Amino acid sequence: MSLTFTLDPAVTPALRDGILDLWTDVSNQGGAVGFVPPVGREDVRPELVRHFVAMAEGRSRLLVGHDGAGEVAATAFFTFNTHRLMTHWVWLYTVMVHPKHQGKGYGRDLLATVERSARAFDGVDAIRLTCRGGLGLERFYGSCGYKEVGRIPDAIRVAAGDDRDDVIMLLPLDRSTG
Repeated sequence: MSLTFTLDPAVTPALRDGILDLWTDVSNQGGAVGFVPPVGREDVRPELVRHFVAMAEGRSRLLVGHDGAGEVAATAFFTFNTHRLMTHWVWLYTVMVHPKHQGKGYGRDLLATVERSARAFDGVDAIRLTCRGGLGLERFYGSCGYKEVGRIPDAIRVAAGDDRDDVIMLLPLDRSTG
């Protein structure tokens, strides 16, 4: 069974709690989504609130995937550039698939839906994201059409003596195939 994706869902307590659980579970399984395990829901909550504030202000949009049981299983947040020379591309943040659903192709489904959604945004010609080096994420994103366009060595410190590269990836949106 595949995920059901919704762009700009209503932010309800169930959605909030589902994203908190997803983000916590992904982080505690070693997912590179801004935290290092162990992490609890209350550690994640302030970051999620920042995302929700950006959504309320129109600076971000949320794509959420629900599994067959109706649980939050995947997310991606789009953040729009405010600089007048960079409004033609969006940032992609907090791209997650729940560990119990990994290996089922849901990550590819999520990124395909991200691409389709971004094509509908006025004036957006590309999606940009960063990922933590050392986990093979750049290979996964590359297999979904993203190209590595930059790398900052040792920019992410996950622990003392464990610095990782910050890998910058870009997906140009070819409007002729949208």
